[in-house]
Amino acid sequence: MATNHLLEIKNHGQSIWMDNLTRDIIKSGELKNLVENQGICGITSNPAIFEKAIYGNAIYDADIEAGVRAGLPTYKIYESLVFEDIRNACDILRPVYDATDGLDGYVSIEVPPTIAHDTEATIKEARRYYEEIGKDNVMIKIPGTEAGLPAVETVISEGINVNVTLLFSVQSYVNCFWAYIRGLEKRSANGNPINKISSVASFFLSRIDSNIDGKIDATLKKGVPDIAVDAKLRAVKGKVAIANAKIAYQEYKKIIQDERWQALAAKGANVQRLLWASTSTKDPSYSDVMYVDQLIGPETVNTLPPATIEACSDHCDVASRVESNVDEAYNLIESLKDPDINIDINAVMDELLTDGIDKFVKPFESLMNSLEDKIKLLSPV
Repeated sequence: MATNHLLEIKNHGQSIWMDNLTRDIIKSGELKNLVENQGICGITSNPAIFEKAIYGNAIYDADIEAGVRAGLPTYKIYESLVFEDIRNACDILRPVYDATDGLDGYVSIEVPPTIAHDTEATIKEARRYYEEIGKDNVMIKIPGTEAGLPAVETVISEGINVNVTLLFSVQSYVNCFWAYIRGLEKRSANGNPINKISSVASFFLSRIDSNIDGKIDATLKKGVPDIAVDAKLRAVKGKVAIANAKIAYQEYKKIIQDERWQALAAKGANVQRLLWASTSTKDPSYSDVMYVDQLIGPETVNTLPPATIEACSDHCDVASRVESNVDEAYNLIESLKDPDINIDINAVMDELLTDGIDKFVKPFESLMNSLEDKIKLLSPV
């Protein structure tokens, strides 16, 4: 019998979640099989995933029609569809949640991306989503924007599980972990238990390499003065995202040694795990499992789209590597300052965060428009 490498990864302390959710995989039993037999122990979703799931899919028509008959506005019809899928997925993952004492078994749903820069609106929607979905193992996704992090702190203090998404820079990740710590401290100071709250920090990968590789290719296309500069530039391609992630993991290790975290851990707090996101390889010349193989390590999560799950199950090279070649990772990021390379990593991260929000807003708005069209079709004349 062929080895399922996803199951081997668990032995290194990393959990594999799936970055996909549709009603089809719930109804067909595919999700249940992935959970029970393939090592999948969590689900992440986002507006782009739901747009693909709902658009043009007749499986949702009866519920859309019911929403029309009930006189619900488009946004409420959208929520009724998505919340049902999230609840059903939570039920399928509940045995994992129970078996791991709340470490895994979560299903993530994102607050509307249109409010990414509005702290109060984010807090309000996170509370409402958590209450209306009504499942212990739901995680509310909040973007790690300047406005998002105070919302993370507040909702953590209220006992809501949070997946902080769209993290690109190491500093944004550090800020995110401290927002989690402040939320737990506030909750503990109010006399509430902190041992049943969970959080992950979704640190994005492939989008970083796509952005930086594009800049390098543009420089190479213009022409470089000599072969040494050419070699410097090519040495960076496809390497920055993994180096950046390895440095973030070193920051994680520093924070969990801090006395403030240690005090919370003594009260039973769960660590906020780094979750590797955006893990499908965009450049076909790179390994299709490079963002899995190079970042396996303890107390981490990797969320994979279906194609990467299949590829990893087949040919991942499983070993704990998140702490290998760490010095090289620091050197690689430092090398971006070399005048011959001249890439401002902070500017890249800011650009990616702006683009990342846009990549969720556009499908969200597109889905609302397509739902409007379908509502018109299904509405009585």
